[in-house]
Amino acid sequence: MNLEQRINEDIKSAMLAKDKEALNALRAIKSALLLLKTEKNAGDITEETELKTLQKLVKQRKEAAEMYKSQNRDDLYNEEMFQVDVISKYLPAQMSETEITDVIKQLIKQENITDIKGMGKLMGLASKALAGKADNKIISEIVKKLLS
Repeated sequence: MNLEQRINEDIKSAMLAKDKEALNALRAIKSALLLLKTEKNAGDITEETELKTLQKLVKQRKEAAEMYKSQNRDDLYNEEMFQVDVISKYLPAQMSETEITDVIKQLIKQENITDIKGMGKLMGLASKALAGKADNKIISEIVKKLLS
């Protein structure tokens, strides 16, 4: 069952359960995927592209939640974080910092990168290797720490 089919099934379940919050989050996912399909030159949508879209949705929700938190709007903060939880169910399990560090150390050794000058190359390789499994912000922090 592909992602779109899973989401459609979950939308049906949420409708039957009258779960408005989950339904809103699921519809946001479906909407983002439909927009992806209708973009110019969309062609075939790969699973990787779908994952990137879901990660983008999670990132947007987290940023909005932080903004609401800083404005003491706990009701809106909780709503955004609930959507983050729902969307995250469709993403692969995120790797721990230790696992990410191990992968990056392996890439450093493999590519023989010795200083901060190789950060751009390393970030490109790490982003590809860890696509969908780790947030680029965390990857960047670990890369900086290892190359410093």
